[in-house]
Amino acid sequence: MTEPVESVESVVTKPEQETGRRAHASRRNFMRKVFFASGATAVATMGGAGAWAALADDTTGTADASASPSGAPSGGPGGGAGGPGNQSITEEFFGLTTDGKRIDDLFTIHSTAVATAPVITAANAFLDGLTDDQKTSTQFTVHSTEWRLWSNVDSYERQGVSLADLTDDQKALGTALLKAALSVEGLETTEKIRKINQAAGEAINNTNSFNEDAYYWTVMGTPSDTEPWGFQFDGHHLVINYFVLGNQVVMSPCFWGSEPTSMEIDGETVTVCHEEVVAGLAFINSLTEAQQKVAIASATKSNESMKAGAFSDNTVQAYEGIRGNALTGAQKKKLLGIVEAFVGRAKADAAKVKLAEVRAHLDDTYVTWAGGTGDDDAFYVRVHSPVVWVEVDCQAPGPLAGAYGATQGSGATQKHVHSIIRTPNGNDYGKELLRQHYLTSPHHQ
Repeated sequence: MTEPVESVESVVTKPEQETGRRAHASRRNFMRKVFFASGATAVATMGGAGAWAALADDTTGTADASASPSGAPSGGPGGGAGGPGNQSITEEFFGLTTDGKRIDDLFTIHSTAVATAPVITAANAFLDGLTDDQKTSTQFTVHSTEWRLWSNVDSYERQGVSLADLTDDQKALGTALLKAALSVEGLETTEKIRKINQAAGEAINNTNSFNEDAYYWTVMGTPSDTEPWGFQFDGHHLVINYFVLGNQVVMSPCFWGSEPTSMEIDGETVTVCHEEVVAGLAFINSLTEAQQKVAIASATKSNESMKAGAFSDNTVQAYEGIRGNALTGAQKKKLLGIVEAFVGRAKADAAKVKLAEVRAHLDDTYVTWAGGTGDDDAFYVRVHSPVVWVEVDCQAPGPLAGAYGATQGSGATQKHVHSIIRTPNGNDYGKELLRQHYLTSPHHQ
């Protein structure tokens, strides 16, 4: 990768003035080139040319094994918006850390007894139901940088096949895949987010941008009970990354949001992203006055506070707030309740494994808060441990403000919520498990 490239800023902004899939593909390919040209801390930890080959995307060919690794990356561009202004990946994946250094030995390849066979069957059925052209657009290698090119913003141009491209039968196969991977609550959340997106778009007469079909499928790798693979479902206010290795599942990063969070649709009140708001308020109000002084960083809430949204895979963020070992047993349950609101969107067996992982590090879990503590107050909460990162961010009214009588940018509100769950220390997208698989599996040696 010795050819000079234009600056990230100049190239990434060009596609905003272009239209069509060709411009989109051009931008993506540029990002991948920059990605590989930028150094390889992660590759250094994987070791050798074989690891480079393992990371090479199928659209870029094999990366240069002679390239020298760089130092640990800094935090990713931007923090929460994930919009057209920060659509660049200029560094290899490293993961969320507190100081730029990963904690080793947190994640291992082992049996978890999670039933992944239904997900594999559903994924194969979905792929089999696509046309050859659709499948070509949808399927990437498991180590593809496509994992990281997601955004919660409506205007972001995406890869894969959109729901709008699918027949009713194909849509049903996609729904069956979500049903196999998610709990009842998780599936309902995805459907409600899409439903509100459509209704809000109708309310402001802009269903070109806001509708229930502008959500895209990509599949990474080939569904298998032995080899790593996964899928991504990506659109406005809704991003699900789901990695599978044997009977291990990593469901992160996952972004859940809505504007508004509640809306009257066809005579029915549809409410979404309420669980995480209720759980956050329940926790902060379980604290004593002295504990709240430690946990609450600010009594006011900015319009946007999210630290690790789209394009922030390598965020460096020190622990802040109150530590788990300073909580009573009852308060720890309230803390777990915030995490459960997210983890519970996966199937019960996968959720159980993740919650056990979180409990094992509960004393080393920190919670920080900004904003009010009343039932209707806007707030920001972050739960941060070695193995889980959760943010709930009540944001200012955005482009859909008119759907609920608000004014864009008029101050944070519970009617516009962004939230995310991640796995720190290198295991978002199952990256750490993938690394270990390539290092230890005899057929990859």
